[in-house]
Amino acid sequence: MKWLFGLILAAPAVAGEIAPSDLAWQRVADVVILGEVHDNPVHHENQAAFVAAIQPKAVVWEMIPEEIAVPADVTEAASLARALNWEARGWPDFSMYHPIFAAAGGARHYGAEVPRDLARRAVREGAMAVAADGALFGLDRDLPEAEQAAREAEQMAAHCDALPEELLPGMVQAQRLRDATLARAVLRALEEVGPPVAVITGSGHARKDWGLPSVLARAAPSVSVLSIGQIEGAAVGDQPFDAWLTAVSPDREDPCAAFQ
Repeated sequence: MKWLFGLILAAPAVAGEIAPSDLAWQRVADVVILGEVHDNPVHHENQAAFVAAIQPKAVVWEMIPEEIAVPADVTEAASLARALNWEARGWPDFSMYHPIFAAAGGARHYGAEVPRDLARRAVREGAMAVAADGALFGLDRDLPEAEQAAREAEQMAAHCDALPEELLPGMVQAQRLRDATLARAVLRALEEVGPPVAVITGSGHARKDWGLPSVLARAAPSVSVLSIGQIEGAAVGDQPFDAWLTAVSPDREDPCAAFQ
C-alpha cells in the first residue's frame, strides 16, 4: 500500500478534557478516532456532531462486518438497520447510531467488525493465527510484560472479575485482533478515498498507548491520527487520548448481574 497524502494537522486544538462545543474546533488529522461507550446516547450525539463538522471522506465502523455493504441511501433508519442486520448482531439501539450516518453525507462506509468465530479462534490460538497481514500490525510480537498485565487486568474488570485467569491472555489477543482489523480498514479507506477518515469505535480501541493509534503508528507511521475518547463520570488524571469528553452514565441494568 502507498499513502501519498501528507499530514493534515496532527495535534488537537484543545488537549485534555474538552466540552462538546470544542469539537468543532479540533484540528483534523488523516484519521480521527471517535471513541464511545456503546450504549451511551450522549456519546453518539457527540460523534454525529463531529462527523458533521469534519465531513470525512470515509467512516470506519467497529460495528459493521466487512462483507456487509452500506447502502448509498442512509436516510431512513429502519431500512438501513435491516440492510446492516444490526439488531441480530447485538449492538445497542440503531436509533443512536443513525444520526452519525446522516451526518457523514456522501462518505464511504467501511466495516471492521471481527466475526465471532475469528474472535474465538484468536482467544484459543492467538491473533496472529487468524489475522491477515498480522505482522504489519505487530501481532507477531509479545507485548511488554507490564502492558500485558495491565491489559489482562482491564479485561478482568470489564467482565466483572468473573473470568477464569487462564482465559485472560486469550481475551487480550482478541482485542489485539480487533485493533488490527480496524487498522486494516482504515488503511484501505485511506488508499481508496483518502483522508480524513473517521473511526467509530469503543473508547478502549481509541487509546493511544495500546489501541488503534498505536497499531497505526506501527503500520503506517506517516499517517497522522487524532484520538478523541469518551468516558463516563469524572475523568481522573490524564487519559490515554489526545482529547476526551465526559458524560453521565445512562440508566442501565447492572452489567455484572449476569455473572452472579
